[in-house]
Amino acid sequence: MVETQESITAKLCSFARAYHSNFVKEKIFDDYLAYDLMGKEEYDEIGQLVENNFDTDAFDNRRTFNGSLVYPVINRFIAPIPLSRGAFAEQELLNFSRLNSKCQYVICGAGMDSFAFRNDNESIQIYEIDHPDTQRYKLDQIDKLEWNIPKNVKYIPVDFSTDDMVTALKDAGFDDSIPTFFAILGVTYYLTVPIFKQTIAKISRISTGGSRLVFDFPDETTFRRSSDRVYQLTQITAKLGEPMQHGFSVEEIRQALSEFGFIIRTHEMPKDIQRLFFVNRTDKLTAFENIHFILAEKRQ
Repeated sequence: MVETQESITAKLCSFARAYHSNFVKEKIFDDYLAYDLMGKEEYDEIGQLVENNFDTDAFDNRRTFNGSLVYPVINRFIAPIPLSRGAFAEQELLNFSRLNSKCQYVICGAGMDSFAFRNDNESIQIYEIDHPDTQRYKLDQIDKLEWNIPKNVKYIPVDFSTDDMVTALKDAGFDDSIPTFFAILGVTYYLTVPIFKQTIAKISRISTGGSRLVFDFPDETTFRRSSDRVYQLTQITAKLGEPMQHGFSVEEIRQALSEFGFIIRTHEMPKDIQRLFFVNRTDKLTAFENIHFILAEKRQ
């Protein structure tokens, strides 16, 4: 499975969620804890990164950033994907929890995800999996905020280059007989097809029938320069040292899922995402032209 140390692109997504929650009236996804979990220092650092054209060496801790320069860039290139996929994933999780009075939620590469503290359904057992360094930083932030970690939440440090996710989950009390909802959001951009298949295979090993999996993926148009915005985003991530690896065809996704016992329940194409989350907005937020959402289910 892909390595999940807290990346700069992940921090950009946290910044986008925090800004959207704090300053945007018509919210697509309200992560109202994002700013607190991120912290002012890191928020200002990412703001300066954007203002300085994604130059990681230009940070000055004596100043903040110019929001009038930063927020339009965030709205165009960063915010649309994490906001809409967050809304989609958590709505599907809610649907899943209504179908299963007792269920598990596994967040792969959780980063600064705040669901555990926004959730009010104690029947959902939550497992956050992430790189030890990233998870340690997050837990330090939680400690500084003096938040009480809910009893139904477990943090599992996993270095995917050396550790086995399945073993780590089971050691933490994961029950593979209970219906589980898996989220691997913002990950496929940095995977090749073989690594994507390895990820699905590991999830399949511990999924009982009826378990579900949600993820987003960039399609095969990603590197064709058919969209200026998509091309510019690939250049931004490459500049930050996190180049996108592959644009998936729907058939590649379907075959990989089928190979390990999953069927696609919902496939939201870019036009669907636009209709669901971005219609009639006045802030120029629009769905990305190459991004799809998938909800898959393990066969019984």
